[in-house]
Amino acid sequence: MTDNVNEPQDEYTAKDIVVLKGLDAVRRRPAMYIGDTGTRGLHHLIYEVVDNSIDEAMAGYCDDIEVVIRKDNSVRIKDNGRGIPISKHESGKSALEIVMTVLHAGGKFKRGAYQVSGGLHGVGLSVVNALSEWTVAQVYRDGKIYQQAYKRGIPEYEVKVVGESDHTGTIITFKPDAEIFKDINFNYDIIESRLRELAFLNKGVKITLFDERSSKGEVFHYKGGIEEFIKYQNRSKTPLHTPFIINKKSNNVIVDIAGQYTDSFTSTILTFANNINTKEGGFHLIGFRAGLTRAINEYVKANKLLKDGKLTGDDVKEGLTAIVSVKLPNPQFEGQTKTKLGNSYVKGIVESITYDGIHKYLEEHPSEAKMIINKILSAAKARVAAQRAKELVRRKSVLESSVLPGKLADCEEKDPSKSELFIVEGESAGGSSKQGRSRKFQAILPLRGKILNVEKANLNKMLKNNEIRNLIVAIGTGIGDEFDLSKLRYHKIVIMTDADVDGAHITTLLLTFFYRYMKPLVEKGYIYIAQPPLYQIKIGKKTYYAYSDEEKDSILNEFKDQRVSVQRYKGLGEMNPQQLWNTTLDPDKRILLKVTEEDAAMADQIFSTLMGTEVAPRREFIIKHAREVRNLDI
Repeated sequence: MTDNVNEPQDEYTAKDIVVLKGLDAVRRRPAMYIGDTGTRGLHHLIYEVVDNSIDEAMAGYCDDIEVVIRKDNSVRIKDNGRGIPISKHESGKSALEIVMTVLHAGGKFKRGAYQVSGGLHGVGLSVVNALSEWTVAQVYRDGKIYQQAYKRGIPEYEVKVVGESDHTGTIITFKPDAEIFKDINFNYDIIESRLRELAFLNKGVKITLFDERSSKGEVFHYKGGIEEFIKYQNRSKTPLHTPFIINKKSNNVIVDIAGQYTDSFTSTILTFANNINTKEGGFHLIGFRAGLTRAINEYVKANKLLKDGKLTGDDVKEGLTAIVSVKLPNPQFEGQTKTKLGNSYVKGIVESITYDGIHKYLEEHPSEAKMIINKILSAAKARVAAQRAKELVRRKSVLESSVLPGKLADCEEKDPSKSELFIVEGESAGGSSKQGRSRKFQAILPLRGKILNVEKANLNKMLKNNEIRNLIVAIGTGIGDEFDLSKLRYHKIVIMTDADVDGAHITTLLLTFFYRYMKPLVEKGYIYIAQPPLYQIKIGKKTYYAYSDEEKDSILNEFKDQRVSVQRYKGLGEMNPQQLWNTTLDPDKRILLKVTEEDAAMADQIFSTLMGTEVAPRREFIIKHAREVRNLDI
């Protein structure tokens, strides 16, 4: 007999209300404070501590920050700021203990301590402490070294003096808690990208990174600030002019803007508020776009460079790389992870400063202005042509299944959350996949050869490409500014290519397309890469599959005294439908890699490097990462 779930349960009274004490709330619901407990949340711990040091730098008291990833994946972060106060708080405890153990406690709530700050919520150090197996805080202040240690956020002893020093600053060392994070393995490249970004945004501040696990390290120190940031972002592109630099303060808001047009057909606009990477933009981004578009339109009109109509925001941003950094008191962010700036008054300030700065640059640099305007006018012409192509794609999309690509073998399931689309390399593999799949929830779209490299083509040319048009129609969301996630037809879009150089190239081409024109699919985790096996190993009547050379060798060593047959799969087309199901399509057996966007600037740079026009940076990237590549048959 089963329980009736609709029957009334025990009475709900005041006794059922649980009040979480101290940092228990953080440990119970960590995602509320750091976004998630995966890779992003793990690295967020480092950022929370480093942001406190950066706040000291913005206040004018710190110019040297060190980050060390230790062999046991603990992290040590040191700065030469003023040091966290250690005197008695009104609660009777040391101010250091309050900052480390109490939510919403810190020097950023009181006017005067910090005019501009990134960690305004006052939860940074206490959250890191709560989510760490252990933490040690050392403060260099008043000629002494003070220390307190914690286990899962709870102090092990009172703040005590452990030495003397003439230096000032703070050292925070912590080890993320395995009870919270399943995989405690810091990624050097992700941390490197964020620290470099912070050094660009705070010119003159030296940030040192060292990884004891690999003995890798780097020093970030940029006297040119965001001007060097722009040059770094465009190092894999062909710039059309010297960067324009805008720096002005208005109503206690500091606005720093750097921009440069390239021969690319995509734009990269990175926005920051108090050094926080606002990946979802906000009012500073809206203001920048409005000011830029107005300045360009007025310049074109005054010089009679456009016969009729106006240039759109899309026209003026094509090929533009820009950094928009604002520093303001009391910023309003959406959530503790701070991805969107919500201070509406910032829009007008940034728009006005951008307009004045761009107008001045164009007037004072006529030759650069000519190159910029020619680029934008060319984009406008391409937009008109692309609009016709878009209309064709849009008309097809409206009629749904009746006009879906002929090559698409759709699934029976109509619920997108239960549906999967496999983008398969080659007609042969496409045929086997169609026969081997589960028709109920798996759709197959075969590709003929390599799709267009969208990094080197404008929108008009892209929409004339049959393979790309088939992709757009099959997925259903539209592209670019017309992208609508609610129309997504599949919540798993799986790239399935051969495990060779051509397959890797096709995968990169597809990822570039998704990142540039359907970015929310990457951000929301809807894009996957299938991992087909490299080898089939037969031992008697049993069949094994190996997904790497190491796995193959392990199997062969296990059965080294028996007769074995090894087949190296050169492509998906060599597998019959049943083998494809058993190894790559069956949800219970397959291996899928989820594509995530850990950092927008880093992802953008990788795609520009791999798919752009400059050969030297691509060669340098491949040489640097060659040893990290797996499953590549060269």
